[in-house]
Amino acid sequence: MPDPASFSFTVGTRVAGRHARTGVITTPHGDIATPAFVPVGTKATVKAVLPETMAELGAQALLANAYHLYLQPGPDIVDEAGGLSRFMNWPGPTFTDSGGFQVMSLGVGFKKVLAMDAVGVRNDDVIAKGKERLAVVDDDGVTFRSHLDGSKHRFTPEVSMGIQHRLGADIMFAFDELTTLLNTRGYQEKSLRRTHEWAQRCIDEHERLTAARGHRPYQALFAVIQGAQYEDLRRKACRELDAMRGRAGTEFDGFGIGGALEKQNLGTIVGWCADELPEDKPRHLLGISEPEDLFVAVENGADTFDCVNPSRVARNAAIYVDTGRFNINTSRFRRDFTPIDETCDCYTCAHYTRAYLHHLFKAKEMLASTLCTIHNERFTVRLVDRIRASIDGGYFDEFKAKALGRWQSRAQL
Repeated sequence: MPDPASFSFTVGTRVAGRHARTGVITTPHGDIATPAFVPVGTKATVKAVLPETMAELGAQALLANAYHLYLQPGPDIVDEAGGLSRFMNWPGPTFTDSGGFQVMSLGVGFKKVLAMDAVGVRNDDVIAKGKERLAVVDDDGVTFRSHLDGSKHRFTPEVSMGIQHRLGADIMFAFDELTTLLNTRGYQEKSLRRTHEWAQRCIDEHERLTAARGHRPYQALFAVIQGAQYEDLRRKACRELDAMRGRAGTEFDGFGIGGALEKQNLGTIVGWCADELPEDKPRHLLGISEPEDLFVAVENGADTFDCVNPSRVARNAAIYVDTGRFNINTSRFRRDFTPIDETCDCYTCAHYTRAYLHHLFKAKEMLASTLCTIHNERFTVRLVDRIRASIDGGYFDEFKAKALGRWQSRAQL
């Protein structure tokens, strides 16, 4: 049987009076120094970038999506290849999500990025008008149609666990129901009960599959905390999931903080969860990467976080630098023969100019996406590395003030 002791979390330096901390997550494929940003390789690849390049730019772990890999190429193929890391030639730790987000966001018709602010958002802004509802939730699971070909499928907690065990990631997430900020309080309560029933089924199935798959390394299972913007629901979710055990006594190895969050309440919600969760287990915040959000998340107790945004916006010519974000395909960069950022140590900034990147986008060359993704991912990974160093060095507050002051200044680029 795989050894659960091959996964662990050790707390390092703490920031006095707050939940911010450093630490180390140990997995069968290596260690993750936290806080850490985990780039998203949706279909076992960070779009436009080699896995080897992701290692060179400092990524410690990658996250892939169970929903997408289930549909193509199929978890059986990934399993036969030796698991996700070997399949994609990525030597480090890997995460997979449960498929719950994609089943609902793609199946129901949500926008790709759920609103983090409900002010001024109508229901038809979140669920697309005139689009067939392709996912139906019941107490047992979710029936949905593939966004690729319309074929019908069903995910249950047991199915999600089976898919993720075959994908072989070091860290998996329990199957949960995605809600939005616009669901009623009553529905949030009902959904939370359902998510916790699913969590119990996940941990029971995880226990069974771990015993059955002794030829594979141990895979850690994280519970997912829902509850939207409601303090009592978030705290209740933390307490109940922390107390949950499998039939043989298995506990959750860590916790994911999920659901649509109001941006202005992000730190408050993460803080509620950190108040309730055990100190000796890691906390992963799903789906954030903007600099101001990273500082808020870390300060309030998040250890790791993932997001597609650095690569997604890079493919649309949006570039991150310390003083803000700008579009490289605008005319003012046509004759700008300086790097994106002279202080950046990424491959793109060392070898290419803004003028060349501008040209690639205007010429619709694929290399544009590759070079800009390298920069944006390095910017995000490096920022979190510097946050971690500032905690260890005892100057987190000073670094936060300086970094966010520059980011919010929107200085001339």
